Amino acid sequence: MQPMEITKAILKNVYKKRAREARKYDYGLLLVIGGSEFYSGSPAFSALAAFKAGVDMVRIFAPKRAADIIASFKPDLAAYPLEGSHLTKEHLSILVSMTEAAKAAARGKIAVVIGGGVGRTEDTQNMILEYLNQISVPAVIDADGIHAIAKKPDVIARKPFLITPHTSEFLLLTGKVVEGFTDEEKVKAVQEEAFRLKTTILLKGPTDVISNGRETALNKTGSGFMTKGGMGDTLAGIAGALVARGMNPYEAGQAAAYINGMAGDLAGRKFGESVMASDLIDAIAEVIN
Repeated sequence: MQPMEITKAILKNVYKKRAREARKYDYGLLLVIGGSEFYSGSPAFSALAAFKAGVDMVRIFAPKRAADIIASFKPDLAAYPLEGSHLTKEHLSILVSMTEAAKAAARGKIAVVIGGGVGRTEDTQNMILEYLNQISVPAVIDADGIHAIAKKPDVIARKPFLITPHTSEFLLLTGKVVEGFTDEEKVKAVQEEAFRLKTTILLKGPTDVISNGRETALNKTGSGFMTKGGMGDTLAGIAGALVARGMNPYEAGQAAAYINGMAGDLAGRKFGESVMASDLIDAIAEVIN
């Protein structure tokens, strides 16, 4: 089957007129798990992008230093501090219980974004694997979270997960080199691996390739300025917001890639070399509207 190219028409499927009687969490609750002593910006970028993408609420779980910094960015951000400099198995029970409590509060309209800035220490990676094994909610797995599941990929099989690798992370996860491939070659590789791993993959690049192993879509929005730090975090946050709102991972991956790429394009045109991830976040509303 030929891959479809994503167009702005996808936005009409995502953003329908809200009912006046809508209640909090009808449009989703997103949990962002990430950050470490050094990386505090990653969870914040994901959370802010998720809010701009229309999720009702975001809760961030991060090591104390990162959580305290994040909470100071904007009053919109609710950051729960976990003791220590990085995530470990000591945090597993509280993260699982908080996830289940959030699932109940949001009446099932929930998703998780995990991996941004968490680091690659063995105890952190093991915690991520065990957390993903225990939860029963959709998740977007990014960055260092991909390094974790590469060690035990069966943890993602048949779960409503979206994996968002760039080419190096795709190699780590699958063992397949796609750097320098044509779009057609990437389509074949991503579809095969999504089918083999029984998951949904969004391979980031000049052309994003999204596949659930059966269907594949291409997103061609974006800009050469989107090499700037944090713009993968914004993609994960947008995708998480859309999954929390009720979209399946494949459709959410398509819409998130389109929104993130178009917002990056608008911000890049405006700021050029000076563009930052925060500029992309500010442009999301323009894309949606």
